[in-house]
Amino acid sequence: RLQKLKEMFISKFGSAPQFYVRAPGRVNLIGEHIDYCGYAVLPMAIEQDILIAVEPVKTEVVQLANTNSLYLDFTTSVNNIQINKTKPQWHNYFLCGLKGIQEHFGLNNPTGMNCLLDGTIPPSSGLSSSSALVCCAGLVTLRANGKTLSKVELAEICTKSERYIGTEGGGMDQSISFLAEEGTAKLIEFSPLRATDVRLPSGAAFVIANSCVEMNKAATSHYNIRVMECRLATKLLSKSKGLDWKKMLRLHDVQTKLGVSLQEMLTIVEEVLHPEPYSTEEICKCLGISLEELRSQILSQNTQDVSTFKLYQRAKHVYSEAARVLEFKKICNAAPANAIQLLGELMNQSYISCREMYECSCPELDRLVDICLQFGAIGSRLTGAGWGGCTVSMVPTDKLNTFLKNVKKAYYQTDVQGLAMESNRLFATKPGRGALVFVEA
Repeated sequence: RLQKLKEMFISKFGSAPQFYVRAPGRVNLIGEHIDYCGYAVLPMAIEQDILIAVEPVKTEVVQLANTNSLYLDFTTSVNNIQINKTKPQWHNYFLCGLKGIQEHFGLNNPTGMNCLLDGTIPPSSGLSSSSALVCCAGLVTLRANGKTLSKVELAEICTKSERYIGTEGGGMDQSISFLAEEGTAKLIEFSPLRATDVRLPSGAAFVIANSCVEMNKAATSHYNIRVMECRLATKLLSKSKGLDWKKMLRLHDVQTKLGVSLQEMLTIVEEVLHPEPYSTEEICKCLGISLEELRSQILSQNTQDVSTFKLYQRAKHVYSEAARVLEFKKICNAAPANAIQLLGELMNQSYISCREMYECSCPELDRLVDICLQFGAIGSRLTGAGWGGCTVSMVPTDKLNTFLKNVKKAYYQTDVQGLAMESNRLFATKPGRGALVFVEA
């Protein structure tokens, strides 16, 4: 693949690349939509990745090209990075990583570059292709400008810089992209960012199945509405408990300040919040603020016009999912004889909560999860933001081949679009390694 990329690079730019950078996609085994609430998650890097061939140049220009002809070439001045939030095109994700590194070092005279990108992560599938591209671009810019950073610093910069495109993400995707190691999943905790190895049971394979429904987080407001609902739930829970609600941003902060368990937080949610949706008027009344203050001080740009928010359901999902992540890690560490069964149950509970409490599934994902469970998966759930994208299923290794055959037949045979995506819509994966730089020898 490197050789092929090199040949394409030479024919495109007329000279050879000096180095290559790769960053992997990821699958989140459990812990959906809780990283931006401050809670630990449990992803692993997959073998699919973004690979960029790079040649630093003397001009102040960045030229970007893609091996996939669907993605158009793009050229910009390296000193004037403009990121268009209204159109999440592929090059804008590269520019996020580039801008993040430039700003971190205050680079006044950054190096120009020719870059050719090749990606094997299915786009808009919930496997983090966009974050892998941001991370790859950050590492490319770092290397081209002769700077160094630790993996943790890189992950934190790339998390912040992806927000230039308008996604209020929490940092899981960028962290696993840099901190992943072959053969192990990671428990990723935030503030401070740290990663702990989690050994998965040997008798099970993890299978990714693409629903073939594309979901781009930056192009829709579903994702950011959920972030705001969690933020508003944080404010209302804090106020009810006499905490300084103006300073509280994440559901994790409430638990920390109150010094109680996740189980106790679930009880508090039951006591304080009601299951019916909250209107903006009711939220303002609860907090004693005006609609103007709500919009300017709490809500994000693309959630200004939302009139109702579900706070009870979102908080319930977050606190119960955070508990499932810790339980998942505990089972992996203890490795009891029935580990696969127990982990499968947690994955299934996670899925039900995503579907019913967080409402981030869709009919195709529901159907795909049902099919996977029917054909031998012990646990199956959506992975990534949801509303499309992929499922991840835990399948006993000895049943893997029949499982793949049956799921292929049941879900994809009827689907013309599915047939077109043959190679990257259903595959078993194992924990892969994190971002790397290869230098031309």
